[in-house]
Amino acid sequence: MRTSEQTIIPAAEWQARAAGHRARAEQWSLPARQRRGSNRSHPVEDFLFTYYHSPISKLEEWHPGYGSAFESVEPLPAWLAKNPYRQTDGMIFADPARLDGKEITRLRWIHDLLAATADRAPNHACHGLHEWAMVYRGTEVRHSTTTALRLPQAEIDALVSSQPVRCSHFDAFRFFHAEARPLNRLQPTLNDRHDLEQPACVHANMDLYKWAAKSVPWVGSELLLDCFEQALELRHFDMRASPYDLTEYGLDPVRIETPDGRRDYEQEQKRLAVKAAPLRARLIMALARVLRDLPA
Repeated sequence: MRTSEQTIIPAAEWQARAAGHRARAEQWSLPARQRRGSNRSHPVEDFLFTYYHSPISKLEEWHPGYGSAFESVEPLPAWLAKNPYRQTDGMIFADPARLDGKEITRLRWIHDLLAATADRAPNHACHGLHEWAMVYRGTEVRHSTTTALRLPQAEIDALVSSQPVRCSHFDAFRFFHAEARPLNRLQPTLNDRHDLEQPACVHANMDLYKWAAKSVPWVGSELLLDCFEQALELRHFDMRASPYDLTEYGLDPVRIETPDGRRDYEQEQKRLAVKAAPLRARLIMALARVLRDLPA
């Protein structure tokens, strides 16, 4: 149902916003499509389109977010003609009454994870060792087809063995080499994410894009794209601190194998965590509004 709190967006305004949003998204989506069409891969940027399993087209779609109603036009873009949108008196809006139990559970789970992460003290001492733990022993090198390692395997193994490994993120930890997992001070699982994820974690902050994508159309597309662009910056930093040689992609290494490199990592991790915090807060607020307005 529509509420008196909804912002009304005239047709000309939302169509202009949709066109501007698509143009902004295409600076990332078009190169990704071109690489996919020519069977090429970028070891850094394609991660956001492959690992997160969100279609490229979803980044280009425009949704105003919950709390807005917009004038109907003919023909409507396909993504605005689907549930959970409702049309009434020439206006279209996302209606929480159209959420089923599974969708409500998903949105509540995401909201609670984001809120728990925001409330936890940050840890700036992981130094990005998760990527090193993934290639420990050299038997499973994920990006071996697109880029080489910048250090000998023996030096990579020695660093992982000699430094405290403090990964709190399940989706990073699960890719650790089996012999590296016991070296981690935490043993995160899928079921304890709400208890372990923390707001300085590079992967937890990249995941803001994933949670935004899973929350569209309740989360607006401008916020989705903000989270995507932040995730791209985080991904660049994450891989610069990895043992891979990415100089041909214009990425100089953060040499966490040295004391100076570890200090550089901490400073950049803190800067990026500060940038991510408002995005997490916006996601929490958007989801809280939807959950608040669910039918009794």
